[in-house]
Amino acid sequence: MNETNGTILYMVVPCYNEEEMLHITSEKLEEKLRTLKNAGKISDDSRVVYVDDGSRDNTWNIIEEMHHNNKVFNGVKLSRNEGHQNALLAGLDYARNHADMIVSMDADLQDDIDAVDAMIDKYHAGAEIVYGVRNDRSTDSAFKRGTAQLFYKMMKIMGAEIVYNHADFRLMSKRAVDELMNFKEVNLFLRGIVPLIGFKTDIVEYERHERIAGESKYPLKKMLSFAIDGVTSFSIKPINMIITAGFVCFLISVGMLIYSCIRYFTGDTVSGWTSLMTSIWALGGLQVVSIGVVGKYIGKVYLEVKERPRYIVDKYLDS
Repeated sequence: MNETNGTILYMVVPCYNEEEMLHITSEKLEEKLRTLKNAGKISDDSRVVYVDDGSRDNTWNIIEEMHHNNKVFNGVKLSRNEGHQNALLAGLDYARNHADMIVSMDADLQDDIDAVDAMIDKYHAGAEIVYGVRNDRSTDSAFKRGTAQLFYKMMKIMGAEIVYNHADFRLMSKRAVDELMNFKEVNLFLRGIVPLIGFKTDIVEYERHERIAGESKYPLKKMLSFAIDGVTSFSIKPINMIITAGFVCFLISVGMLIYSCIRYFTGDTVSGWTSLMTSIWALGGLQVVSIGVVGKYIGKVYLEVKERPRYIVDKYLDS
């Protein structure tokens, strides 16, 4: 590890249609780097790396302009939209070749950039991975708070190692990122993969802010898809639950058969239409859901065995 004032920090910021935020974000991040340099915590070679995830607006042109005007801003342009996790991984892969430590964060500045100071202190104290953890969710709606808590509890039940109230705001050492790149799966869920690396970890609590400009890139539909991907990427418990549910339904059907026979022999004839239709719909629904869950796993295997690249870089902007 280098001396404190020689430690190079790269801040990796994935961007998708962030033209409204980029100038605001850049001003804040440049100021933060300057403060850290003046405090002797990082090297003058520290940089901000924007990763354009196939934006359809003016995002990349703004990144090029900022890089031309100030070499503290570097850029990675993906050939097409590959999703937040792949864009983040592309930025980490680029930054590990230049930096001693790497901080990843979103472009909307909802993550508190002042928490980076404490992350760096934890790094110099020996932590290889430092997680940014929200200390409360008061800025979220009641619905979002409830679904977020449900997600973390569900992931824990499914056996996935995941840090509660942590997204992708974290510091990683070069060594930790090097090990991260050994995970070759296409179905990326970095919040679950990073804890599998091991090494010494720590947390820094922070308060999440409201988005300053632009629109959220995670509407309800995308958050639900992200949650499903997280569960199916790290656990086969849903399949075990299907087996259990199927066995329970079988036992119920046997019980219903015995009950019907008893009613028949006691002379209490039952028309049975309601119970029959209810059983058909219940079992039919269970079968469809079961096939869907199994199909999700098969689909993930299908994507993995093709071994296609997770992203293709179109252009780099280096200092």
